[in-house]
Formats: sequence, structure tokens, C-alpha cells
Amino acid sequence: MNGDTTYTIGELARRTGLTVKTVRFYSNQGIVPPADRNPAGHRRYGADAVARLELVRTLRELGLGLPAIRRVVERELTPADVAAAQAEAIDVQIRVLRLRRAVLGTVARLGSTPEELTLVHQLARLTEDERGHLIGEFLAGVFGRIGDDGTGDGRTGNGGIERGGRFAAVARSLTPELPEEPSVEQVEAWVELARLAGDTGFRALLRGLAEAEAAEAEAAEAAEGVAGAEAAEAAEGVAVAVRAAAHLPRPGLAVAVRELAGPAVAAGVEPDSVEAAAVVAELVERYGRWCAGAVPGDAGALRDRLAERLGAMADPRRERYLELLAVVNGWAAPESWAAEVNWAVRAVA
Repeated sequence: MNGDTTYTIGELARRTGLTVKTVRFYSNQGIVPPADRNPAGHRRYGADAVARLELVRTLRELGLGLPAIRRVVERELTPADVAAAQAEAIDVQIRVLRLRRAVLGTVARLGSTPEELTLVHQLARLTEDERGHLIGEFLAGVFGRIGDDGTGDGRTGNGGIERGGRFAAVARSLTPELPEEPSVEQVEAWVELARLAGDTGFRALLRGLAEAEAAEAEAAEAAEGVAGAEAAEAAEGVAVAVRAAAHLPRPGLAVAVRELAGPAVAAGVEPDSVEAAAVVAELVERYGRWCAGAVPGDAGALRDRLAERLGAMADPRRERYLELLAVVNGWAAPESWAAEVNWAVRAVA
């Protein structure tokens, strides 16, 4: 092919795989101008028009608009400049599409009403500061001013929860942190988690659990203090003082349920069986030691309090929050112990 070869608009269309209408459009826009016209006035295109149209088609498929395409073919912009700008624009589009996909997926999965659809969309579009404020209020509603015994550092965080206080570490561990470039799954998880955080019933449930835990722990610590005073001459109460100052976690009800009910569930023990009664007796005995003085009344009252605590622990929203938190924060999925708790609820009832 030599430099004098020219093509009609139809020939150019066949060579490039474009329609005549498309070639004419780019020609009219001045992006692929004709090299000449024949005596009848029909357009003739040079050999360079083939390469130019191939470039135009590539740029269009990459999403560039006509102004940017014209600057590239006229060599006002390099392909590298255009590619960088287009890649940035695509990143923005991807984030928008992820957001839309997450909203639609959440609405479809949860069966939301029109009002809830609006709420889900709003939750998905919150900024980092707005997300932090929402979760801070939620955690303050759950843990705020519970067990303020002077062991904190006087400063607050997580919506007013005293740093260094009894539940400061727990609040931090329950804080979702959506990454800058979240996946669709993480956005979906955040939206559902935010809806849970706005559920006043769920907030009241968690606060009840926290208050019960604090009351039981304080009662146990008081009992330890009496025992420590009696043994001070021999041991100077060092171990008790260190533990109280550091607020080291004590073996709690959740641990006991897993330890005692786990083997029973694995072995297929029925909650109303004789074998289960022995497990329940051990669970009640341990619970009584941990919350000595926090539950007035006889053994029946203690068992009733245990049943109430287990019932709150068995609420599926509590475990769902932890599952969603793991997705948002990119953590490994938490191990479920719903079967053990539900077994204990039935056995103690």
C-alpha cells in the first residue's frame, strides 16, 4: 500500500469494522477528516485514516469522550496522560457501582420497605466521620457510664466511654472500621451493621448484658477484696490488688457455657435429660461464685437470673453483629456458639 491510496467511506468502514454512519460521524466531527474528494464530491480518505479510526474505536471502548479523543488524535495529549485520567475516572465509577450494588443487594436480601430503602442508601453514603459518630453513639448507649469506678484515665473515647474503664477495650473491639476501598460485601455488611446499631431494642439488650456483667464483676471483686484483706498479713494482697488495677478478664458466663454445654451438644445430650441436669448444676454453681452478692435470694432466684442472662445472650442479633463486624474489618469469621447457648437456655429453663 502506498501513500497515494485512498478509500471511499464505504471501503474505510469495511476495513475498520465500523458502520458507514459511524465513520461519517467521526469525519463530520473533524476527528477523521477526508484527504480529498472525487469529482462527484464524495469523500476520499487516506491510509492514515484506518489507523486513526482504530485508535478512536479503542479510546471509545475505554470510555473516553469525544473531546479527549480529539486531543489524543491531534497529539495534544499522550495516551499515557489519557490513560491515567481515565483510570482515575473508572475508579470513581467502580466505587459508585460498589455502593449501588451493596444498597440493592442489602435491600433485596432484607426485604426492605420503601422507607428502609432510603435509610439503607443514606447509611451506605455516610462519610468516615459520620460513620464514626453513628457507632460512637451506639457504643455510648451500650457501655456509657457503666462501671465508672475511677480506674479509667479521666478521658473519653468511643462516644464518651471512659478510656481505661471496665468496657473501654470491649467498645474498641466492637468498633467497625470500613476501609477506604471497601468491597461490595463490606459495604453490605456495614449497612446491615449500622441498621443494627440504630435498633433501640438491640441497644437495650446489649446494655442489659453489660450492666449485668458489671454488677456481677463488682460483686465478685468485692468478695475478693474481703478475702484479700483477711489474707493480707500472709500475702499482702498483692495478687488481688494487681488484678483489680489491671481489670484482667475473669472467666465469664460465655466461657462456662462453651466449656460445659459444648461437650453436651456434641454428644447429643437432650436439655431435659438427667445428664443435662448435672451440667446445669455445675453451671449454676459457677455462676453463683462469680456473682456472689449480686443476686439476692435463694438458689431459685440465682437460677432465674442465670436463665435471664442466657436468654439475652441467645438473641441472634448479638451474634449477627459480630459476624458483620468481622466482614467490615476484614477479620476471620467468628466461631459461632449459638448451639451451646440455646442448649443452655433450654436446659436451665
